[in-house]
Amino acid sequence: MTTQRMPALFLGHGSPMNVLEDNRYTRAWAQLGETLPRPKAIVVVSAHWFTRGTGVTAMEAPKTIHDFGGFPQALYDTHYPAPGSPELAQQLVDLLAPTPVALDKEAWGFDHGSWGVLIKMYPNADIPMVQLSIDSTKPAAWHLEVGRKLATLRDQGIMLVASGNVVHNLRTARWHG
Repeated sequence: MTTQRMPALFLGHGSPMNVLEDNRYTRAWAQLGETLPRPKAIVVVSAHWFTRGTGVTAMEAPKTIHDFGGFPQALYDTHYPAPGSPELAQQLVDLLAPTPVALDKEAWGFDHGSWGVLIKMYPNADIPMVQLSIDSTKPAAWHLEVGRKLATLRDQGIMLVASGNVVHNLRTARWHG
């Protein structure tokens, strides 16, 4: 493990099917995991966890959330048992003060916006992770300030990963015509 400055990544996670598929996106994610320095821990922000207020997963063993429907059973049978880090969650509470950050010790876990990408980057699921929610009540400038605070973690060997897409609404997508 290293304490060199870790990257901050934004990865478009695309379809949940990327978990099962071998394509140019999944190969690129795997290559990132092979070529980037190994982080001590990961803070991930996914387009799938919007909350009123800010929350962070704070359990030892977060569950794998299958927050999608209509896909093959093999996708629902896939789990990403990366360890959580209550200590890192508490560090985020302190870092983001005076913003209150709720420690989620049982309700959430890792949704496919986080584990769907990281399962390709770090398939052994052996790097401690926490997932930080997106506060739907705050403006973009507030989120930018949160990002500035989170950036300080990079010098402590903690990788920042954000996942989503520029457009993220499958219900309104028109695939043909």
